[in-house]
Amino acid sequence: MLSEPRAGRLVAWGNALIAHMVSPDDAAAAVVGEDAVHRVEGLPGEDAPVGLTLALGRLRALGASGLRVALPAPGHPLGLSGPPEFNARALEAEEAVICEGAALGLVPEVYEAGPEGDVHVEVVWHCLPVREAPPADVPSLGEAERELAEALRDATEVLTRLDVAGSGPVAEAAVAAYRARAERGREVLAPGYPPRAVRVLELAQRVGMLVSLASENGHGGAVSASEMAARGDALRPVERVARRAQVAAYNSVVVERGMR
Repeated sequence: MLSEPRAGRLVAWGNALIAHMVSPDDAAAAVVGEDAVHRVEGLPGEDAPVGLTLALGRLRALGASGLRVALPAPGHPLGLSGPPEFNARALEAEEAVICEGAALGLVPEVYEAGPEGDVHVEVVWHCLPVREAPPADVPSLGEAERELAEALRDATEVLTRLDVAGSGPVAEAAVAAYRARAERGREVLAPGYPPRAVRVLELAQRVGMLVSLASENGHGGAVSASEMAARGDALRPVERVARRAQVAAYNSVVVERGMR
């Protein structure tokens, strides 16, 4: 489900730190969230993995003037700029962070430990060289907002006709969980982001949730092979648009800074 990628949290709060809007400890705590711990390995000048607070400071010292997110999928290297080795790692993780001005990128590797019901999550960010080049297929905020509205309208029409928009207790529980997170006052983006970026990201996350429900909730009313194919055809471009919109929102402060 497209909700809140760890790379997105790192980009948002890392950019807030670079803009001197939050402290290093507050930024690190926001990135870690409900995980147990985050470490960064392969950072230039460090022989062993280091904590996130130290890593963010070191990246700034190495010249990082901003952070961008990449959310690639097979056949869609969204937000990546190379080299192939980094792109392959990012594609496997389905997310990555690119450092503007430092030619470095971070790819998360997630480890889970502990019994069911008491699982602890640890994240290791692998620091690797990246190519300094424009990222692939990233729209502006305005483009992303228009694309989301159009894709959602078209997909809703198709999914409603096929009776696969997502229903039943599993779908209802997922929607209830999403609403509960929103009602807790979760910060969608860190300080310093424009209201339009927050609006686009919230819509992209809602669209991603609906796509996930429609994809995971059985065959619904699409009982024929042609109807199931039609559902897949309707969902693929919507999922792609939602990922593009998330990247546009997370990267918006870096893009705006570069235009000044």
